[in-house]
This record gives sequence, C-alpha cells and structure tokens, in this order.
Amino acid sequence: MTPVIYEPLEVAAAALLEEKRDLSFDEAMAVAELPDEALPSIVALAHAVLMDSCGPGVALESIISAKTGACPEDCTFCSQSAHYSTPIKVHPMLDADTLLAAALDSQRLGATHFCIVVAVRGPDRRLFDKVLEAVAKIRSETSIELACSLGILTRDQAVSLAEAGVATYNHNLETARSFFPNICTTHTYEERVMTCLYAKEAGMDLCSGGILGMGESLRQRVEFAFELRNLDPVEVPINFLDPRPGTPLAGMPLVRPTDAVRAIALFRLVMPEVLLRYAGGREVVLRELQAYGLVAGVNGLIVGNYLTTLGRPANEDLQLLEDLGRPAISQDSMSSRIKSEKNRRMRHLRVEPRKEDLVTSEGVVLVEPGRPVRYIPPGIPASTSQTER
Repeated sequence: MTPVIYEPLEVAAAALLEEKRDLSFDEAMAVAELPDEALPSIVALAHAVLMDSCGPGVALESIISAKTGACPEDCTFCSQSAHYSTPIKVHPMLDADTLLAAALDSQRLGATHFCIVVAVRGPDRRLFDKVLEAVAKIRSETSIELACSLGILTRDQAVSLAEAGVATYNHNLETARSFFPNICTTHTYEERVMTCLYAKEAGMDLCSGGILGMGESLRQRVEFAFELRNLDPVEVPINFLDPRPGTPLAGMPLVRPTDAVRAIALFRLVMPEVLLRYAGGREVVLRELQAYGLVAGVNGLIVGNYLTTLGRPANEDLQLLEDLGRPAISQDSMSSRIKSEKNRRMRHLRVEPRKEDLVTSEGVVLVEPGRPVRYIPPGIPASTSQTER
C-alpha cells in the first residue's frame, strides 16, 4: 500500500528543516486541519523539528504554590479565584524557610528549576519583599535555578526580580486573544502581554503558555500558538483543562488524547526552538499517550504536584525519560541551546533591516499607535518581530 503524502506536511517540512523559516498562519492551519489518519505523520515531523532545533534533552522543573486561593481575578478555569465556591484550601504566603525546604526537595528529585507561584493579581510591597527574601535564601543555599510567577508586574518589579537573581518569569497568556474575554474579565489580555514584555526587557527568560480545552476552536489554538511566538518565550508550558469543581468550567469535557497530541505537535511546529513543557492535566487527558506527547515535541516536564492538583510520582517520569532515551538536562543548558539555535537560524535567513527600522543594542518594549505592543530583541529589526497572521 502506497503511503499517503500530505502536501501541508511537505510544505511545513521544507520550511522548517530546509529553508529554516517560520511557518505562516495559513501553513500551520493547513497542518492543523489534516485528518486524524495524518496524526502519526504530523508527530513524526514535529519530532524531527524537535531533534533538529533542541536535541533530545528534557528539562525538569518543580513548582510550589507559595500563596494559595483568595485571588481577586475571575479566571473561569481557576479554583483559586475568590469569585467561585471551590474546595480549595486557602493559605497565606509561605515563609522563606518553608520555600527553601521545598526547593531542596525539588533538587533531590532531579529538578534544576524551581518556580515560586502566588495566587494574586499582582504582588503588593509586603508580598514582593517576602518573595525577594525567599529568593535570596534559596540562591544562597541551593544550586537550583529560580523562577517566579507573581501575576501582573510593573516594570520596576520586573527589574527587581532580575537583579535578585530570578532567571525566569512565568506569566501565561492562557489562551488566544480572541477567546480571552470568555476566560477572564477582571484584567485585559494586553496587561498579560505587557508583563511578559517587562520580564524580557529586564533580562529574565520568559515562560508563557496556557491551558487547552477551555472551549476554544482549533483555529484559536493555532492563533494562541502565534500569539506566544510573537512574545519569543524561552519556555511554553502546556496545560490541559482538568475541570475544577465549583468553577464555571467544571462541566467541560476533557480534550481527546489524540487532539492533545496534535496540539503539542502544532506548538512545536509553530515554535521550533522553545522549551515546550508538559504541565497540569496531562495525567488525566493523555493517560497512556504521555510518551507520545514527548515524541510529538515536549522537552520539559513539571515533576511532582501542580498548584492545586496532584501530579504523578517523579520516579515514573524519570523512568519514562529513560525508556525513551531522553536525558534530563539543566534548564540553563536548554535555554542556552534554544537561544543559540534561534540566533543561528536568524543568521541563516540573513534578515537585513530597512533603513527606517528600529534596531537597538538592548531589548526594548515597543508601543506604536494602532499596533500590538511588541518586544524587540537586541540587534533584530522591528519589522521581523511581527506575528505573521
């Protein structure tokens, strides 16, 4: 029997592996809309792109909910929102010694990255000072790299975190811009984008992803991937909705396992050089297909438990990686590889700036009337930092 050749995959393969250019929105949609029978071929291409751009390594991270519940925002997926009656156990900000103990435990599990997460709109002075105290203590007594997820930041707060030694800032876009009003009304999409850009401008690596399965269309999933690509994150965590009792999305059906794998592959094809991290919901959505997701493009894992849901034992994830021949590597090594590959591809494309283009020696946030706020990396012309739609 002659194997079926899918033209959209041929176009995508030529673009990503030969021409070393990004996919256009239409090219990505053509792959997204292929029939279920094409899924193995989609996964095979995504795996080839992963190996070409990032290699076989997998970065391990552990997270801790340093302050849980009573969040004033109304995100419909979140059991920590004060707007909904959920069984979540509220607790105030953990002290520095407790966070240090958790970081040490994470390091023993094999994680090289530890993320402090708090449920707030954004940190007030008192909470921010407690975070800085914990950061200083963890940095002085462990070798683990630190990340923070503290909600919406000011520019000055982003600078303070970077100066304190926080390597990565996590702030998820959560979903596509066009779908976001269905998910949250207490802050805007642009506020999330600005926080991400402030983090990059301050010199931290950006970690930004979101949740799939909240009612968005296939087209909006692809739109979401392009929104993320426009931010140029180092890391993209992919969560799958695990509906929480008491939230407006409590009755949502789970994403089909094969649709979850397709989404992983699409994110890899849209963002070839990125740390694509398995996050919450993978255990209940993918079940026995979790290994397939690693083949389809995942190269990062959150080990242990999540913020309000249980993960699976770390030893099972480590065994999975060993079975797949995927070595665990440090977050720093992965970040360096990703940045190097992006720079190499830009040199390959030989993008030349127009005379009127903005090119700076440092990364800047560019605000132009009537256009989306953008982050312009150092040495890159502004015209190449657009989302292709």
